[in-house]
Amino acid sequence: MPYDPQRTRQVILDAAVEEFSTHGLAGARVSRIAARAKVNKERLYGNFGSKEELFDVVLARELARLAGALPLTDDQAADLSAYALAVHDYHRDHPHFVRLVHWEGLERGSTVVVGHLERAAHYRSRVETIARAQGRGDLPAEIAPAQLLYGVFAMAVWWAAVPQLTMLITGSADDDERRRALAAMVARLTRREERPGQPGRPG
Repeated sequence: MPYDPQRTRQVILDAAVEEFSTHGLAGARVSRIAARAKVNKERLYGNFGSKEELFDVVLARELARLAGALPLTDDQAADLSAYALAVHDYHRDHPHFVRLVHWEGLERGSTVVVGHLERAAHYRSRVETIARAQGRGDLPAEIAPAQLLYGVFAMAVWWAAVPQLTMLITGSADDDERRRALAAMVARLTRREERPGQPGRPG
């Protein structure tokens, strides 16, 4: 079979996702990635330069996939419970992503090496979508839009980073139960309170 550089890059990246999500950047071994991808280390280095560069490419690819899979439109912002469930389900079905980002934070702290500007713009656009929903009255305005988005993400995703806490605190790891609780919590967080004397509301 003739050498296919695109396919070679793909199989290396697929192997690297598993290695980095399991062992992090420091603990990952190029030899294991190469063995899983069935290529020699020289070919791996020829495609990606170094282990650090390979980690960055893997993370950038997974970030792009996440952004494409979980847009936040104005219509979706009006029902953040449904959006939270979509976020939950994506990370349930792609558990390696949270692990990759967790390793990124553990090993690099708050320094963003991969796609800083793009990632900042990604989240800024979602904060702006939340702010528009608040301006329309679809969401409560008492919570700053950035904090509201962060809270929804934390409730939807944190269980995937530390699943043992879900069991320790709630006594259950049942997916359906977790989804019901998530939807209820986000609905409560984002429900506008009825207050006497508010414009357009009964006094």
